[in-house]
Amino acid sequence: MTRGRVWKFGDNINTDIVYPGRYLKSFLPPEEMAKHAMEGAGPDFSKNVQPGDIIVAGRNFGCGSSREEAVTSLKATRIGGIVAESFARIFFRNAVNVGLPVLECKGITQRVKGGDILEVEFKTGLIKNVSTGEEIKTLPLPDFMMMILDKGGLIPYTKEKLSLMKKEKHTSKSYRS
Repeated sequence: MTRGRVWKFGDNINTDIVYPGRYLKSFLPPEEMAKHAMEGAGPDFSKNVQPGDIIVAGRNFGCGSSREEAVTSLKATRIGGIVAESFARIFFRNAVNVGLPVLECKGITQRVKGGDILEVEFKTGLIKNVSTGEEIKTLPLPDFMMMILDKGGLIPYTKEKLSLMKKEKHTSKSYRS
């Protein structure tokens, strides 16, 4: 579960708004990328976002290019996750792959205001607007996505799986000897 203040955005927030293309010309470490997150929507976000804060957005969040830097810049801000009416599919997959929780919830923008405090349980799909007391239920993330998110992304998840497989293989060989 994550709890944080809402940063509310509208429909069709594309990857140029999330992380402007002009920063793609040179490699920046994630902590520097975070300083430019949501820059296309205004400078307030990166200056004032706090760890655990939650982005709430309308339809088609993350549309545009498939650049993973957009997701990486948001994760580097240490937000608790994103709840949107819908996501561009590649953005959604990139988010899970880098370990940034995302959840689709139809009608969320009509039920939440910027600055509200939300509690979001990505595993169950339960969203509680602490500011109003309203509880909203949506479809939870599938178990396999939660496993990837719980490990911090696809790379840490895969490394752990490979390590376990290697350990099991080694253990089974030693019993045969």
